[in-house]
Amino acid sequence: MPQTPDNPATGRPALRRTLGPFQVFAISFAFISVAVGIFGTYDIVLREAGPAGIWLWVIAAVGQTLVVLVMAQFAGRIALTGSSYQWASRLADPRIGWGFGWLGFCYLGIAVVAVDSALASQALMPLAGLEPDEGTARVITVLVLLVQAVLTIASTRIVGLINASAVLVEVVVVGVLVLALNAAVAFTGLGSAGNLASRGIATGHADYFALGGGLMAAMIMGLSTLVGFDAAANLAEESKNPYRDVPRAIVGSVAAAGVLGLLFLVALTVAIPDIGRISNSGAAVATILREQLGPLAETLLLAVITYAFFACGMVVMATGARLVFAMSRDARFPAHRLMRRVDPRTRTPVPATLLILAGGILLMVALPGDALLQLITASTILPVLIYAATVVLYLTVRRRLGRREGAFDLGRLEMPVAIAALAWLCVALFVLVTPQEARVPVLVVGGLLVLGSVFFLLMLLFNRAVFLDAAPGDDTVLEDDAPLAPAAIGGPAG
Repeated sequence: MPQTPDNPATGRPALRRTLGPFQVFAISFAFISVAVGIFGTYDIVLREAGPAGIWLWVIAAVGQTLVVLVMAQFAGRIALTGSSYQWASRLADPRIGWGFGWLGFCYLGIAVVAVDSALASQALMPLAGLEPDEGTARVITVLVLLVQAVLTIASTRIVGLINASAVLVEVVVVGVLVLALNAAVAFTGLGSAGNLASRGIATGHADYFALGGGLMAAMIMGLSTLVGFDAAANLAEESKNPYRDVPRAIVGSVAAAGVLGLLFLVALTVAIPDIGRISNSGAAVATILREQLGPLAETLLLAVITYAFFACGMVVMATGARLVFAMSRDARFPAHRLMRRVDPRTRTPVPATLLILAGGILLMVALPGDALLQLITASTILPVLIYAATVVLYLTVRRRLGRREGAFDLGRLEMPVAIAALAWLCVALFVLVTPQEARVPVLVVGGLLVLGSVFFLLMLLFNRAVFLDAAPGDDTVLEDDAPLAPAAIGGPAG
């Protein structure tokens, strides 16, 4: 596999800066993908908490906004591929940074399979009129992974363009559906604003307000959807102006997703014609649209959802590959000499992308259906752990963190925002691990942490100096040091 000439100032392969402000925003927004998240979890909310459970979306959106404000503080100062891995490695300790990187790799490796599997079974197969079949869904998932890998390797610009178009289509279609649903309810009288306060089929459940009960279970919609906003930070070295565009992108993506998602949820819930029947339909969103707007609207939604799923999975794959590349560039990933290679023509990390592809195919071949569903919950627990660790890191190093002119800065609000963000993440983690159904995902996450610990110990024993004792590069970001050199982030920032 050919490799680009190393940057003479850093000894690192250089990526190509091709992403403009909207493309950077689109990467984070497509990773979040409001339509995809709501489509996949609205049924759970109706069954466990009833229509009134949608208001937990507001709590999740506010909490995740607090988290993203802290992330933006880092993104505006360290514009390097690898996001939290880079931040922790440079501001705390290379060993701690490696832990961040491992968690991120596990999360992204699981998430890309979960997204593409959902694409196959929940969107593409119904759109094509195929009957539910696990074997068919697995084959389609592998084919989707292959297509995404080819496009991700071909060009970062292609990734950006696909995600930018997916964002535009998703925003326009969801906006139109919100207006159309409201109009349909007004003209037909099917549906009611009273649905917004109804517990639906969860009425009378003894554990509705209990720990791990129905109301807590409904929080999964916001927690599983409003994540991945730091994807733009993971592609910072491919942004034309990362110090300005990346912080704006990650904050703006969560704000936009929170508002758009709430409007869509309210419109869907008001438009429910029969709460009991819709809650037990198994495809609540599609059924509401079909009954209120006709089969054409259902087909349109499935087409948009399929494209949004594809774009989301593509971003996850690209983000995971960049994290592998970043860790390998610092000699902290297995087979790092291979995984840090960048193709001289496409300027993309080809071996790292193929690793994410191979891991996805392996999971599809090896895991039974039930275990794969558990991985979806596991992929929600992992980012909460990463975000919580990142907030703790910020609280630890904030006084030493340098200030970059024009970068995102909370000023006097940084401490209350960071403390509130940490409190929220503790609540979110408690919500995710408390239900009895979370036992298997917790074991999966625990197993991945054990596997990482084994590799970490091997590094300590056999290659300590190269892997852990040296900082990942000579660039500095602390208040008493020189500003980050343009060469240290793969080229000029402007």
